[in-house]
Amino acid sequence: MNSSSDLLANITKRQRQDFLFALLGMLSLLFALVTLLALLIDLSITGVPRINAEFFTNFPSRFAERAGILSAWVGSLCIMFTTACVAIPLGVAAGVYLEEYAKKNWVSALIELNIVNLAGIPSITYGLMALGLFVYKLKLGQSILTAGLTLGLLVLPIIIVTTREAIRSIPNTIREASYAMGASKWQTIRFHILPYSVGGILTGVIISLSRAIGETAPLITIGALTFIAFLPTSPVVGHFPFLSFQWLMDPFTVMPIQMFNWLSRPQPEFHQNAAATGVVLLVMTLVMNAGAIYIRSRFRKKMKW
Repeated sequence: MNSSSDLLANITKRQRQDFLFALLGMLSLLFALVTLLALLIDLSITGVPRINAEFFTNFPSRFAERAGILSAWVGSLCIMFTTACVAIPLGVAAGVYLEEYAKKNWVSALIELNIVNLAGIPSITYGLMALGLFVYKLKLGQSILTAGLTLGLLVLPIIIVTTREAIRSIPNTIREASYAMGASKWQTIRFHILPYSVGGILTGVIISLSRAIGETAPLITIGALTFIAFLPTSPVVGHFPFLSFQWLMDPFTVMPIQMFNWLSRPQPEFHQNAAATGVVLLVMTLVMNAGAIYIRSRFRKKMKW
């Protein structure tokens, strides 16, 4: 009898502890959400009234009411395009090789460990490395190409890890069925593994780019300008071959750095400009993450096995 009562008391005590832990977790989550919501509301109240067409088409100015983010958002798009061209092919190819072709030995284990570690180191470390390698050794200067390569290296480990996880989630029965029909390893990967895993790969790519678009420390390290009143060279020219890559070597600025420049000024009008830039940057990040969620859900519904 005593043992039964002790058991019931122990169960009641554990249930009470579970309830208190769940309550504490819920209160912590609620506090974090309320704080985040308050910050977003304050940012929106300050910045949204400043957002108009001229804000996107004007260059930065010493007059707050005339200042805009034209050079900043164009620079951000150019750098994101360069980053995507560098990181996506290398990251996906490396993920496919490590998961499908590399032998499982101590060398591959060491490579995997280093990739995971690289995904977690501070971003300014990549800026210091890029400053020594791309700016001084390779003489690429403080250019869009240098910034794209730097952020490409920053997001490369994330793309490799997400690519491997997406490929690893494909059942082996698909591979076995493909081999049974006489397909080679590359044909199996090309026509079966990659199409089924493309949703997870694209999700990782978009999330990694959404992280890169808000990075500031590595770009400041390699010499991004805080004030720039001109656009990069046009990639389209009027003579053959009608394409120019001179824009890759032009100086640049990005929206986070433009925000920092305005926040460093004492006038409240510039602080309003910084808040408006923060709203634009936040919307871009949310749209990219929403796109990742949509792509993942769409491919999960489409690809069934």
